[in-house]
Amino acid sequence: MTVSRLTRTTVLAAFAFSCAAASATATDELRDFVKNVKSGKSTFTQTVTAPDGKQKLSNGSFAFSRPNRFRFVYEKPYAQTVVGDGTKVWIYDPDLNQASSRKMGDALANTPAALIVSNDIDNVFTLADQPGTKDGLQWVVATPKQAEGTVRTLKVGFKGHALAQLEIDDSFGQHSMIVFNGFEPNAKLPPDTFVFVPPKGADVAEQ
Repeated sequence: MTVSRLTRTTVLAAFAFSCAAASATATDELRDFVKNVKSGKSTFTQTVTAPDGKQKLSNGSFAFSRPNRFRFVYEKPYAQTVVGDGTKVWIYDPDLNQASSRKMGDALANTPAALIVSNDIDNVFTLADQPGTKDGLQWVVATPKQAEGTVRTLKVGFKGHALAQLEIDDSFGQHSMIVFNGFEPNAKLPPDTFVFVPPKGADVAEQ
């Protein structure tokens, strides 16, 4: 029995598609993420491991919108809110009722947030695929092109097309891992998500 010309064409097309999909690297996924995912939200769990092996765990929620707008809300064990409004980055400690801000360019450069919310990551980081998989994820290693700052290397992990994890090694010898849970790409977010107004009576320091 011979295979029809249509069947052969379908098989070849499917094979070509599967090869193209298989050849997509983690770096391809990251660049595709930057190009096509304009906003997102998720809960997260963060683990910071000190050089002596001691660990600190925290969790909260995260949202972002390109370009350069993001919101981290740490809920446990200590409350803290970090908001990038496109012009400034605000850090608010509700227990102390203290807020501080820095200009976006100074605060965002070479940070994990820049890897997610910037439109031009190749201008800020040197990107390379990490061979193989780890924790079932594909990984990109991002090294800041400028030596300033405490971040030494960043790794971003993808599960398929979904943002799954961030890992950060800093100049203090700490290793941080952020696991995103239920990441929702291109989420519709309220307009005030990335607006921060210091609460009445808060101690405010602006740089």
